[in-house]
Amino acid sequence: MRAQRGDHIVLAAEHVGEPVRDGEIVEVRGGDGEPPYLVRWSDGHEGLIFPGPSAELRTTHTEAESAAAEVGELRPVHEWQVRVSVFEQGDDTTATVALISDALPGISASGESRRSPADPRVSRIGDEVAVARALRHLADQLMDRASHEVEDVTGEEDVVIRPR
Repeated sequence: MRAQRGDHIVLAAEHVGEPVRDGEIVEVRGGDGEPPYLVRWSDGHEGLIFPGPSAELRTTHTEAESAAAEVGELRPVHEWQVRVSVFEQGDDTTATVALISDALPGISASGESRRSPADPRVSRIGDEVAVARALRHLADQLMDRASHEVEDVTGEEDVVIRPR
């Protein structure tokens, strides 16, 4: 992992129900962009980290992206990613999804599934159900958030945004 000052780092939760951590790299202390990094977390705290495999680095725009913007090439204005973690214990499956976005830090959701004792053991099915439920909960949060933001901006009450 190579980073520079101003890049963003996101750490996935280690356990179900724990929040995703995100922050801005304020100092690179290793050589050539290597760790350790001094990070200012979204909660205002700062800390020195050596990122592990659950870390995702969100780099600032490259020179090529800036040049493309100058000549009018289409490039994303925002980029969002969803990280999915699946946990199994016996007949129970839990999926946690985290939205990775500079604009909406810390949004996550979870979903669960339980295999009936009469059903064959096919863990993929439990994974699919748990992930689908987690993604639906995440989508519901985003729709609810958008509705409230429309209310705040327009002054309207009881705004409902329909999923299509």
